[in-house]
Parts: sequence; structure tokens; C-alpha cells
Amino acid sequence: MRTARLKEEGKAYYHCITRIVGRQFLLDEKEKERLRLLMRGMAIFTGVNVLTYAFLDNHWHLLLEVPERVEISDEELKRRLLGVYSKEYTGIVMGIIEGYRKSGEDVLAEEEKAKYTYRMFDVSEFMKTFKQKYTQSYNKRHGRRGTLWEERFKSILIQGSQHALLATAAYIDLNAVRAGIVKDPRNYRFCGYGEAMGGKKEARGGLLRIIQNEGIAGTWKEISSLYRKQLYVTGESGGIDETGKALKVGFAPEEVEQVVKEGGELPMTELLRCKVRYFSDGVAIGSKDYIESLFEKYRDQFGAKRKTGARRMKGGGWGGLYTIRDLRLAPITRAG
Repeated sequence: MRTARLKEEGKAYYHCITRIVGRQFLLDEKEKERLRLLMRGMAIFTGVNVLTYAFLDNHWHLLLEVPERVEISDEELKRRLLGVYSKEYTGIVMGIIEGYRKSGEDVLAEEEKAKYTYRMFDVSEFMKTFKQKYTQSYNKRHGRRGTLWEERFKSILIQGSQHALLATAAYIDLNAVRAGIVKDPRNYRFCGYGEAMGGKKEARGGLLRIIQNEGIAGTWKEISSLYRKQLYVTGESGGIDETGKALKVGFAPEEVEQVVKEGGELPMTELLRCKVRYFSDGVAIGSKDYIESLFEKYRDQFGAKRKTGARRMKGGGWGGLYTIRDLRLAPITRAG
């Protein structure tokens, strides 16, 4: 039975996850860069904002802000088409629309526009087009056929609060750390934080949107400092290494896992260093009131015996975050 996937009308936030078929490690650095460039083009085309992301060798994560749907002008359509189509193709499309306008056939012009605008402002269409375009490109380069992706993509609906978005963004940006690829996420160029610390405007803009979503102003220096605190651990001393240098503070992943099993509590910064199934299988994450409102709205997607929606996220240090799915089997496990 498939897990419920909630999709809101209007402005909404989603953590989306896609895996390579068979969990094969097909995404080397060149492929990740192609994914990154296509992702930025898709953001232009669809109007969907990428708040942060992480591309790994066999899967990837996106934190997306899907705005309210709005009407777009012909000129805006041209700008968006250039995000994912060639100048030649864009010119052909715009020429058709312009021809209809000159002939006074605005209905036909709008019908032509609709062939493209229906894919805008929509998380499902973003993911569908993104995956299809990359698959076509990858298959052509590698002489292969068929799907590149394992089943459908997962999406978790995230409340648009700074707390829920920051926790999700940090979990995504720490993927390479949990995988043992880097010790500091700023050194992993295929995640939003790493790209932002490399000076990329689009990546910085995504993280700024998370903080500024609740009307908090600040420079990139101020906001990046706040976000870095979310990424880095607090806790007990890490001791010293063989050279006498102090190790990074914090609990080892296996210690975190044991504390969770025993019903104990840990800071969120420690929990984010583990694999947390709530971010991949929780269906929705947010405050208790937010989750209860979703439960009432999508009541028909849950069993008749269920009376409430909000389920407390285990581990303790989530700062009032709840999930809609009760994950009883290993919700938090050590990374690696």
C-alpha cells in the first residue's frame, strides 16, 4: 500500500526525494553538475523556488517552495522558456503566439501558452519534468534506455514556519556529512549550503527565503551565521585526537540512536546527524495545530479508527514539531 502523499492548493512547501533505480551509484560530479544546472533552469521555468537541495551518488533531495499560481505575460513566458529550452525552440513558440496576437486570435494564443503554463506553480509537474528531462539527457549520453528512477518520488509536506523549514533544510544539507563524504557541509558543493558558501546567488537566495519567510530581515552574513548554528552540533565534549587536537563536540550517532530507543531526549542538532525517517516517510511535518488541520482536511486518506492526526516526533529535541504518520519502526537510526 502506498503512503499517502499530500498536495496543497496555493503556496506550499515540500521536501522531495528521488532515488536512482536499483540504488545504483550513477551520479558522479559531472552528472551532479548537470542536475544542478537543470534544477536552476526548472526553477526559472516553473516559478518554483528551490530553498535548498542535496545531490548524492544515488539519490537527491529538494526543499521546494511552490507559490500561488498567477497569470504570466507573453514576455514572462519567453523568459521562463529560456530556462529549459533552446533559443531556437523558444523563438518558434513565441513566434506562434505573436502571430496569433497580430491576427486578433487571443484565444489561440492563450491555448498555445497553456501548453507550457500548466507545468508551472505545481510540485508534481516540477518533479515530473525535471526527472524526464534529466533521464532523456542521461540516456542519450550513456546509450541506455528506460527509466532512471526508482518508483515515484517521495514528497513530505512541510509547514511554512521558519522552525519546520530550518529543520528540514538542515537535514537536507547534512546529507553529505551523514554519508561520510565531508565533515563540513560547506565543503560539499552539491548541496544548497555548500553552493551558497561558494557565493552562488540562487543558493543564498533560497536560504534567505527560509529566514525571511516570517518577516525577519538580515544580511547574508547574519543569516548564514544563524543557519550554521542549526547545522552544527552541541552536546558533550568530543575529547581529543591522537595529535592532541580537540574533536568536534557532540554525541556519536550510535549514542543518539540508543538514547532515542530508551525514550530519552537530545538536541535537534544531534538528531539531524542521524537518519531521520520523519523527513522521508512522515507525510507532513509541522506544529501540532498544523498537522491536526491537515488530518481534518485529508481525513479520507486515513483509517476510520484513527481519531487524531498529530504524532510527536521521537527523540525529544524537535522544538514542538509533529508528523502525521506514526513511525514505530526505527524512526531515527545511525548514519552510514
